[in-house]
Amino acid sequence: MEKILLVEDDLEISTMLKNFLTVENYEVATAFDGESACEQFFSDTFSLVLLDLMIPKMSGMEVMNKIRQNNTVPIIILSAKDTDSDKTLGLGMGADDYITKPFSVTEVLARIKANIRRSMWGTKGAVEQPPVLKKGGLIMNLEDYSVTKKDIKIELTSKEFEILKLFMQNPKKVYTKEQIYSLVWKDAYYGDENAVNVHISRLRNKIEDNPRKPQYVMTVWGIGYKLGDVRDE
Repeated sequence: MEKILLVEDDLEISTMLKNFLTVENYEVATAFDGESACEQFFSDTFSLVLLDLMIPKMSGMEVMNKIRQNNTVPIIILSAKDTDSDKTLGLGMGADDYITKPFSVTEVLARIKANIRRSMWGTKGAVEQPPVLKKGGLIMNLEDYSVTKKDIKIELTSKEFEILKLFMQNPKKVYTKEQIYSLVWKDAYYGDENAVNVHISRLRNKIEDNPRKPQYVMTVWGIGYKLGDVRDE
């Protein structure tokens, strides 16, 4: 049974989601403020976090920042803030998905299933793929899903890992944003470039020596992105 941490200070919404997800065979722990959310998260193991941004004692962004310091568990933001800038900020801080209020419980369920499925990496694919991918000083281990650069460990979220793996496995191919979204998010692309742009930017910030002059994730103007021609060390 997958365990979910639900952080929501609205008792009615929290109860509704917990009851619905429990019926769907998820174990749900609830927190109503940021401090208790952190206490629960770091004292247990969760498959996913549903996180409201506007919570007392410690904001949702602060909670997410603490989680992302050493954990890549999928985080889905629940928020009444629905502007592009709010979504970009949330994704940029480390969220894997963003759901605006009001929402349907069936949409939340679908997003939960998709994010947990992606975080588990699909063992079949891992068996069929080479266990280690190398480019320049960058090494991806597909068995333990670790990434190192010049022997320094790099913490990537599930989507960042999948984007980098896509490029590393297909070094000559140029991918459009639509292709990246379809292959990594495994969902239909509706023209919203924010998700891809934000994750590419975050990935560059983590793996590039100088994100403003990327060497690993290159922009092909007018088309999309590809793996850079970095010399193997």
